[in-house]
Amino acid sequence: LVETFAFVQVGVPSRSDVPGYAEISTEIDGLVARLNAKYGGSSGRGPIRYIATSLQMPQLVALYRLADFCIVSSLHDGMNLVAKEFIAARDDEQGVLVLSHFTGAARELTEALSVNPYDLEEASAALAAALLMPKDEQRDRMRAMRALVAEFNVYRWAGRMLVDAARLRRRERLSGRLSQQLPGSAGGAD
Repeated sequence: LVETFAFVQVGVPSRSDVPGYAEISTEIDGLVARLNAKYGGSSGRGPIRYIATSLQMPQLVALYRLADFCIVSSLHDGMNLVAKEFIAARDDEQGVLVLSHFTGAARELTEALSVNPYDLEEASAALAAALLMPKDEQRDRMRAMRALVAEFNVYRWAGRMLVDAARLRRRERLSGRLSQQLPGSAGGAD
């Protein structure tokens, strides 16, 4: 795939004042430079486009729409929003989502290709499958995931939080009344 493939990594800088983070950033920059030099092909550009800055939502959506796939390779639960943003941006119903099975989103977005990011062979096979997946299969998977993301959005989440809070308040009130009515409790009948 030399000269036919570009991997775009957006690495939003955080905690750059912490020495360990600065060291990791320097290590990443060096690794990207070495890989791009090794696999640069005749253009010399290399396959990795590392963007070490925050992007505004319109820029992210443009990247999501250009991508053949999006990989969320978290080693523990996290980055669920990136997966859902990718799905929401793909109103063309194309593209493939590759998710670490350590993310919470992997449990609900079952049409994504699920990988163990510690298993390099499995992750490599998933990326190859994503690049080779037929358009009709992409469409079927993306439609199912877009329906789920549309149904379980922030408004549904907020509504559920309010319903749960009201239910807890009712339980607390009922528990308070019950304890007052029990023998030996303050205000209870003896």
